[in-house]
Amino acid sequence: MSVETLKERVRRQRDELPGMYGDIDFDRVPERLALGPDDESDYPSHLKLSRADLMAETELIEVMATATMLGDVVCDAYVARLPEFGMQRLIEMIRTACREGIDAVDGAPDELVAFLEAMEATPDWIDLDLVEQGARVERVGAALAAPYAIRGAFLATFLNEYAALPMAITGSLSDRRAARRVNETASFFATTVLPGGMRRDGPGFEAAVMVRLMHSMVRYNALRRSDRWDQERFGIPIPQVDQMPAGLISSFLIAAAVVKAGREEFDADERAQIEMARYRCFLLGLPEELLPTDPKGMLAVFLARAATLRKGYDDATCGELVRATMGAYLRPDHSLPNRIGESFERSFSTAFFIKVFLGGDAEQAAAMGVSMSTGDKVRVAAAAPFIYGRLQAVNLLNRVPPLRPVTDSLVTWTLRRRLKSYGQAEFRTDAQTYTHARPKAEAASEPAA
Repeated sequence: MSVETLKERVRRQRDELPGMYGDIDFDRVPERLALGPDDESDYPSHLKLSRADLMAETELIEVMATATMLGDVVCDAYVARLPEFGMQRLIEMIRTACREGIDAVDGAPDELVAFLEAMEATPDWIDLDLVEQGARVERVGAALAAPYAIRGAFLATFLNEYAALPMAITGSLSDRRAARRVNETASFFATTVLPGGMRRDGPGFEAAVMVRLMHSMVRYNALRRSDRWDQERFGIPIPQVDQMPAGLISSFLIAAAVVKAGREEFDADERAQIEMARYRCFLLGLPEELLPTDPKGMLAVFLARAATLRKGYDDATCGELVRATMGAYLRPDHSLPNRIGESFERSFSTAFFIKVFLGGDAEQAAAMGVSMSTGDKVRVAAAAPFIYGRLQAVNLLNRVPPLRPVTDSLVTWTLRRRLKSYGQAEFRTDAQTYTHARPKAEAASEPAA
């Protein structure tokens, strides 16, 4: 797909789905896009490559700007049937279609058929054999490290009002809802790396379907029900470019390490991990232009998004989301082992967030309400050898082919236990909890999503 084709895809949204996008001028540049040389953006100031140099990559910047206005019409169209079917029926039909096939859905609407067909149409730029290899490599970290870092990674999505506002609108500021979102995110990534997880009949495929459905429901309700959504400022809710950081964060970290080491290519395991992440992102609806295959390309798309995202930390939105998420209790109960595990996880997530996403700036973190106490430092120092030691041991054993099936079985078993602790992922959004609901006549008569 060329940039021009991508632009045409963006413009067509208004004609294809006027009920959601009819009021949006896709030729207008929203305030969130920082395209001027002097615009303040989220671009890290400490990098050797200056923002000016990156902005000179005009085709890349065009892709970023265009993807900022790209929704998910194929899923949005299904959600637009909400007034007719209601939220519960939409969810029931799509779960049945995932588990039993579209023929098992009585009276399946055309929009549901089209949505699933789009997800089933694996593009020729994806190598499914590599995807399965990448999942095997990725589930080591998902089982042994991610549970201690997922909260910290989740916090990183709240550092800019332009990207974080949809989450704030959904009413995710309570501890309970924040905990559910963190656990659902952890569940999604864990499910997708299970053996065969992203096959058509796998649990990861269904999870991707449900995540897309949830995002479309947020998009639908933000545009139609919330008086906080200013299209001229924010563009469209949850554009494809805002899904990229979460979907590719592990790939970005891998690419950064490869480039820092002076290499120009991924090794075999790294390449497999990248391909797995690209396929997962395809299932979430991202276009190929946001899914590069080489280390420098992966870094470039991440940095280009930061360079084109206007700086916009707002404490009433971003700070509240950060504090609610950091304060949320994630464990299934308050037993002594779970309370101890929670304290270690929260400390490690705090350290991970400050180091990876704030460049080690403890003062900036403290201003957000995230600080490292002496107790946190002690717990991190105690936990780090255990976490990294297990990772190193498993990775070493995986290099011995005869031992790989054994270690993979143990890792898979551990991952399934983790999934149980995350609880049942619902991947749904309740419009009744949205902040600043807009009393529009047409919205008042619609079932909540």
